[in-house]
Amino acid sequence: MKVTTTISETREQIREWKKEGLTIGLVPTMGYLHEGHASLIEKCRQENDRVVVSVFVNPTQFGPNEDLEDYPRDFGRDSALCESIGADLIFHPEPEEMYDHACAFVNIHTLSENLCGKTRPIHFKGVCTVVAKLFNIVQPDNAYFGQKDAQQLAIIKKMVKDLNFDIRIVGCPIVREADGLAKSSRNTYLNEEERKAALCLHRAVLAGQEAISAGCESAQVLRAMEQVIEAEPLAKIDYISIVDALTMQPVEKVDRDVLTAMAVYIGKTRLIDNFSYEVGI
Repeated sequence: MKVTTTISETREQIREWKKEGLTIGLVPTMGYLHEGHASLIEKCRQENDRVVVSVFVNPTQFGPNEDLEDYPRDFGRDSALCESIGADLIFHPEPEEMYDHACAFVNIHTLSENLCGKTRPIHFKGVCTVVAKLFNIVQPDNAYFGQKDAQQLAIIKKMVKDLNFDIRIVGCPIVREADGLAKSSRNTYLNEEERKAALCLHRAVLAGQEAISAGCESAQVLRAMEQVIEAEPLAKIDYISIVDALTMQPVEKVDRDVLTAMAVYIGKTRLIDNFSYEVGI
């Protein structure tokens, strides 16, 4: 497995693989990899001749007073996991390599206005910019993203369509702990008491799924989920919302494919979770 830290070095390797007619898959990450990331890399390994994993804590998607400096990092651990799964290259640049006095950014409207975009207004501008840059550098045939970040996945699919990237975007299922908590690098912030409290997110997902299956309208589904979260003293709701799966706009009735998503603070740690519902499934 090769590790590159510069754009030029990465492009040189990509050119060699392209000359050989090899297909390339990309798994963009911010590092501190867990089983969720591993599932993306494994899927990428199955579908491509060469696997590229980017490990880059992207500063442009963090707002003021967010956890950029505290975000967990362990490149040695990340490298070992990637090699064990069969990644061929890790692109691990410094911020200066990716943003050398940058003035150009990629933004997206409408899809970024609700859910996480409402309370993190610069977040998806940073996400779209870094992903577009990675696409230009790596030129993958396929790119893999987790469905835990469902709004991000929808936004990236829309960006790829609107900007005519010739890349197939693959969404992969949420990977959970045995007790239901969605895998996240930020789970490491939780102490023992908070870790137990965080299970309210999964309980809320189950309550929401049950309410939708029973034919409840959006307000009833949301209230069922809110009651679960509100019963946990350490939890504070950022948002819980039901939106159109394509537009990310709120819906009053579950009469189309929808995404039910939430962000909840457990102590100072902000966690997200979601589930999708497809009409007729």
